Amino acid sequence: MSRTSRLSAAALTALLAVLLSLVVAPASSATPPRGGGGHHGAGAEDLLVIGHRGASGYRPEHTLASYELAARMGADYVECDVVSTADHVLVCRHENEISGTTDVADRPEFADRRTTKTVDGVELTGWFTEDFTLAELKTLRAVERLPELREENTLYDGLFAVPTLDEFLELRRDLSRELRRDVGAYIETKHPTYFDGVGLSLEEPLLADLREARLDRRNSPVFLQSFETANLRELDAARVRVPLVQLLSAGGAPADLVAAGDPRTYADLSTAAGLAEIAEYADGVGPEKSQVIPLEADGTLGEPTSFVADAHAVDLLVHPYTFRNENAFLPADLDEGADPAAYGRAIEEQLRFWEAGVDGIFTDNPDTGVVTRDLFLDPALAPAA
Repeated sequence: MSRTSRLSAAALTALLAVLLSLVVAPASSATPPRGGGGHHGAGAEDLLVIGHRGASGYRPEHTLASYELAARMGADYVECDVVSTADHVLVCRHENEISGTTDVADRPEFADRRTTKTVDGVELTGWFTEDFTLAELKTLRAVERLPELREENTLYDGLFAVPTLDEFLELRRDLSRELRRDVGAYIETKHPTYFDGVGLSLEEPLLADLREARLDRRNSPVFLQSFETANLRELDAARVRVPLVQLLSAGGAPADLVAAGDPRTYADLSTAAGLAEIAEYADGVGPEKSQVIPLEADGTLGEPTSFVADAHAVDLLVHPYTFRNENAFLPADLDEGADPAAYGRAIEEQLRFWEAGVDGIFTDNPDTGVVTRDLFLDPALAPAA
């Protein structure tokens, strides 16, 4: 019987209440390994909890408040997605279209900036970071992206500015000093082919910011990731010394391959042969979690695929995304009640993935991620059946 099956909902609730008070204890070392995934003798220093867009389950995503909370909850790395402004400054947003994550739609002075663009083959209407200078973006304020599911987070709407990558890296430095451990930076370049096409390449200012922050060394606590392939190959060819991570998806294809007429899809890249090719330029992969453990036809959690074993066979780390506590994002058999915004049995889900051999997880709820990693590494923490 697996350990997850012994954890009743009541026991999990009690355990979580105890362990959440402990997550301010020192987290794992944030020095990234260069490939070589697997759980052979793994300890907390090998298994990473990555704060997805910060602690976005508790604060509006990609704000300094969200990043800080993730670190204080024990995240080893904090994720920052970067896009460009009109004056070529990298800022932290999940998308360059910002109507869902800022109050720009309520700003009459920017009404004429609303436009329609095609980004990676998708037509979008809204407001785009590349049409604003940094000074203009700094007048906007962040809002919760999922207000229907995270009503509590709307309490913070209008409080936080859009941060720059430099500000994120400065916060990382300050928190590392205060917490007396390295807080890592896990940086994603968003839509690099699109930004190349509008004359606002992301890689050059990214590398400049890392150099300025003294985070361009081999042992710097940094990962660089992308859903595209060409920019990662270029970074590898430029002998970038921090680890590179190829993001994958359960559907679709990398935008750069589509633009080049290359027929390969994410499914092709996720095969054993595709992963071996990725290993030529990257140190890890970030699959959608369903690529590691798919859902059954009835929505329940199925059995692990060969993905982790295939990736580890070519020395790739595996950091799947995205783990969230709400019923809306959980397998049907791990829901608790009918309210999509209520928390379900997220601990059980995450334990299944640790047991499947992943090397880290992206989660909106870093405190829960720390708890599940501790449970996985120390079965004695689990309550008796």
